[in-house]
Amino acid sequence: MEPVFALAFGVLVAASTYLIMSRNVLRIVLGLLVLGNAANLSIFLAGRMGTRTPPLVPEGATTLVGGANPLPQALILTAIVISFALIAFTVILFESAHRRFGTLDTEALRDAEPKPDGKPAPAAAAAPVAGDVPAAETVR
Repeated sequence: MEPVFALAFGVLVAASTYLIMSRNVLRIVLGLLVLGNAANLSIFLAGRMGTRTPPLVPEGATTLVGGANPLPQALILTAIVISFALIAFTVILFESAHRRFGTLDTEALRDAEPKPDGKPAPAAAAAPVAGDVPAAETVR
């Protein structure tokens, strides 16, 4: 069964690498999500597969002998929460960029960067979008 998990890990890493190298922002976000799942699988596999008893100390005993290690489970749970927060932030960030620039292509999103000749980006790229906070007025 362990070679199957190793193969699944390799497939997840390869798929995430392919998606992250794409020009579409949505594919990049999906690639990050798949890469997070591959990292979770690697932590799970590092916790040793096997048929061990759950990490519960029976009543009257002071230590547990031969129990499963609960640390990989706790790490995976924490990684899932952090991965969800990262993906949620990234989706909101790229949704805002899509509303502002009208595209999800990373090459087209370079329009917001300064030009190599030192001139600022076009005014259309810096135009405010509905829902943006207006600039503060100067007080004299």
